[in-house]
Amino acid sequence: MNSTTQHTSVIPVIGRVLLAAIFIFSGIGKIMAPAATIGYIEAMGLPLASVGLVVAIAVELVGGLMLALGIKTRLVALGLALFSIVTGLVFHHAIGDQNQLIHLLKNLAMAGGLLQVVAFGAGAYSLESKAAGTAGRQPA
Repeated sequence: MNSTTQHTSVIPVIGRVLLAAIFIFSGIGKIMAPAATIGYIEAMGLPLASVGLVVAIAVELVGGLMLALGIKTRLVALGLALFSIVTGLVFHHAIGDQNQLIHLLKNLAMAGGLLQVVAFGAGAYSLESKAAGTAGRQPA
């Protein structure tokens, strides 16, 4: 990809939206069924399940929307990557169960994609790029 194409490509925004979708939908799911989420958190033996629910909703919804829109993209992507790794290890550590193994690998794969966003930034089509007036130059 040459320099001009790299600075105007729609691929980064498509990638950000695809990565953000799982967080946004998961956050909405938690809002729609808080008791189920609290029960799942408690089943893992974690304290303060209600606080965990609020934190998870905030991280998933706010982080997902910020990622999709390209706001503080590298920082948000790093936070979501860490969230994905931690939640994968805490909630999907029973890797003898193929379903749990797949969920863990999904979380790790999402973290890998998010780390690509950390490394390469939001791309040309993001609110941070527009605010900086840099149609494509990446703020650090």
